[in-house]
Amino acid sequence: QAHLVESGGGLVQAGGSLRLSCSASERTFSSYFSTYIMGWFRQAPGKEREFVAAITYSGESTSYTDSVKGRFAISRDNAKNTVDLQMNNLKPEDTAVYYCGAKQRGLLRDSGTYDYWGQGTQVTVSS
Repeated sequence: QAHLVESGGGLVQAGGSLRLSCSASERTFSSYFSTYIMGWFRQAPGKEREFVAAITYSGESTSYTDSVKGRFAISRDNAKNTVDLQMNNLKPEDTAVYYCGAKQRGLLRDSGTYDYWGQGTQVTVSS
């Protein structure tokens, strides 16, 4: 059973918007979803996985990579065990597979310390 499941990817023209959603398994996270830091990462062909955005336990703090600041917004709903990534004004360079990750502590941007990952959802932005 997948611990995290992403959805919402697709093909969009430059300047358009997409909203990604990540649903956390009830079996894995039960009532402890709010004890996990949630992050979004992306990986373009031929490149390493890179940090996009992260949000702390109750949403009290967020962090974004510079290239998406002002365009992307991360949010979470602990009652539904979900974390979303609203992506506006998309650019061709945003094209990648987007992954959701979860961990209980550590640096938000450090992909190596995330304990759980989803299977990814493809985002393609055409020029």
